[in-house]
Amino acid sequence: MYHRDKVSYRPLPLPDDVSMADDAALDAAGRFRDYMRKRHTVRDFRADPVPEEVIAACVAAAGTAPSGANHQPWHFVAISDPAMKSRIRAAAEEEEVAFYAGGGGDEWLKALEPIGTGASKPHLDIAPWLIVIFAQRYGMTDDGHRYKNYYVPESVGIATGFLIAALHHAGLAALTHTPNPMKFLNGLCDRPDSEKPVMILAVGHPSAEATVPEVAKIKKPLGEILTIRKG
Repeated sequence: MYHRDKVSYRPLPLPDDVSMADDAALDAAGRFRDYMRKRHTVRDFRADPVPEEVIAACVAAAGTAPSGANHQPWHFVAISDPAMKSRIRAAAEEEEVAFYAGGGGDEWLKALEPIGTGASKPHLDIAPWLIVIFAQRYGMTDDGHRYKNYYVPESVGIATGFLIAALHHAGLAALTHTPNPMKFLNGLCDRPDSEKPVMILAVGHPSAEATVPEVAKIKKPLGEILTIRKG
């Protein structure tokens, strides 16, 4: 957290040590890997409500993420109000129509073809929750003092990953959505100009008819994403 007054470094004993033996660590890592492989991005949601307390607990988990100078430069707006969701959908689709009409460029549009996306975003109405993620480019104290945040994209990206994992752990599906531009979200969510909207997460339970693109199941093999240099 940012402190305007001078603060000193005060080390504390590690509050929670979750270390485990090597065999237990391997088992835990493997189980977590296999569980996360069950996480799927869907575009077809049930309208069934999800308790606010579940969403709040998942956002609280996201708030435990590490951040530059511990400034925690993020804000999450969780929306279940149907009228507000509809306004977000209308604004997002306006941007999406322009994107799919050619604004995105041929290469980008070609890359999206196997994903099966389009300008229509009914999930923004149907999913019981939309979580809009904002990055705080700089902070403001109560008395109007402006201060700098550090490693903002990296910090918000980590927190978003925590949030998606927490939602999956709670048995929920989430769809990332990034209309471009997204400035309209500041006004709709009543957030200051110091914050930049980076993503909308549609959150809920998948419908019985939910599908995933076949290409989404193709992941890079470990050898392509991991390099080990042994000493």
